[in-house]
Amino acid sequence: MLTSLSIKDLAVVAALDLDLRPGFTVLTGETGAGKSILLTALGLALGDRADSGLVRPGAERGEVSLCFTLDDAPSAREWLIGHELAETDEDTCLIRRTISADGRSRAFINGRPATLPNLQALGRHLVEIHGQHAHLNLLQAGEQRALLDRHAGCRELASELKLIFDRWKALSERIDRLQQDVSSRNARQELLQYQVNELEQLEIETLDYRALSEEHELLANLGRVSEIGYTQLKLLYEDEQYSVNGLLARSAQAVGELAQISKDFTESLELLESARIQVKEAAMALRHHLDALDPDPAKFAALEQKLAEVHQLARKHQVRPEDLPGHLEALRTELRSMESGEERLEHLLAEQSDLLAAYDAAARSLSAKRRVAADALETDISRLIHELGMPHGRFAVAFETDSEAPPAPHGRDRIEFLVSANPGLPPRPLSRVASGGELSRISLAIEVASIAQKTTPTLIYDEVDTGIGGGVAEMVGIKLRSLGINRQVLCVTHLPQIAALGHHHLLVEKHAQDGITESTVRPLTMEERTGEIARMLGGLRITVQTLAHAREMLALAH
Repeated sequence: MLTSLSIKDLAVVAALDLDLRPGFTVLTGETGAGKSILLTALGLALGDRADSGLVRPGAERGEVSLCFTLDDAPSAREWLIGHELAETDEDTCLIRRTISADGRSRAFINGRPATLPNLQALGRHLVEIHGQHAHLNLLQAGEQRALLDRHAGCRELASELKLIFDRWKALSERIDRLQQDVSSRNARQELLQYQVNELEQLEIETLDYRALSEEHELLANLGRVSEIGYTQLKLLYEDEQYSVNGLLARSAQAVGELAQISKDFTESLELLESARIQVKEAAMALRHHLDALDPDPAKFAALEQKLAEVHQLARKHQVRPEDLPGHLEALRTELRSMESGEERLEHLLAEQSDLLAAYDAAARSLSAKRRVAADALETDISRLIHELGMPHGRFAVAFETDSEAPPAPHGRDRIEFLVSANPGLPPRPLSRVASGGELSRISLAIEVASIAQKTTPTLIYDEVDTGIGGGVAEMVGIKLRSLGINRQVLCVTHLPQIAALGHHHLLVEKHAQDGITESTVRPLTMEERTGEIARMLGGLRITVQTLAHAREMLALAH
């Protein structure tokens, strides 16, 4: 329940601190006094779009604060807990919204920053606002269906159905895209297969480009390698007189004689012997490699052909020759992915079928609940509109289910509210037969009929008395008062018949000082209520009879 409303520097309100009570509260005042600013402030605090023009001239910012108790709003408490915005030891919720003169706005829930979607989501658990033209929503098929679902107590089932539909639709769009891409996918798959085959024929998978290049380089320079190699072999070992090995042998022999004279030369001798061994090993390795050289022109030609093909493929695929094996594996991976596309499509089609089956089951269950609720709603609304000044009115729900229709977010039911305002005439769509006053009464009748299904603790009505008066207005007031038994109901009204039936009465007044207009709101005592209702009854001139009539209305109401 909304327990307090504070406004600062918003439009015509400089400062307002208003305490609110449970039950049916009416707000009255002269036309233009500023009654609408209260609803504007509520809307801002609950996530409506901010407008810097609402900030009071000369002020840096406007501010709205709402305080709610949560003992009658368990769903709001759960939402706050789920979003980690609940006060630990408090059963209250404080919402604050500020709007600066430059258009920026900030929102807070229990002192912590909040987004506008958060305000809107929380607000749906706390307050339901019916604007001056809210009854016009009844002309919309979606609103009529939502009202029936609320009356049927199947809003959760309707939400579940929509979730299934959303999944089915997203999956169907994905399948459509896959199926539309079949031709281009097939062309790509053929190209990939050709490229993979081409690379595999050249055995690119086992290609060692570095080794291949080195072998080609060796064969290309075989003559020079042999010439240099055998020359160095002779120089190192095979020239008995002038080879390195021979020179080292003679040197080692001479140093050996020195080592016999003095051990100081032993280390030099050992190094010379080691050098002879290494020279011998180098010569043996050199001979081995030289003997292994194969001046095979056919092999050289094959290597040249292989390298030419490798370079051609590298240019064709726009990669370096040494990267061709990795490129082949990437092509194979893409090809395997495309080959599994058909399997994936089959899997998606099976999933789509399962979702459609789940959708059909939920839609049938929802239709059944709606049909039962439609019969009860027809009876309840017809009875209530009789009480609200339409004694011959009849309310009906046209219900049609097309089981062959494609899935829709709301199911396969077509629902339309019908009304007959005069005897002997068949019910027709609301948009064709109902006047503004009749729509207001039908809307109120639906609210009264659906009150048991409502969980929102605070209901706000802005001039729901449009187009009515006299005894009908009194009956509307009675119904609003009955709503206030189990809910907090606030109603902006111009009709004394409704104002007299409020449990509480707030007066909106406008004052002008130094050329600046300011609106205030204050609760009225019973005597003050008498004067206000007399004003609403009699206009500018209030007589003794008018005051007596106002007292009588209040006495009868209470």
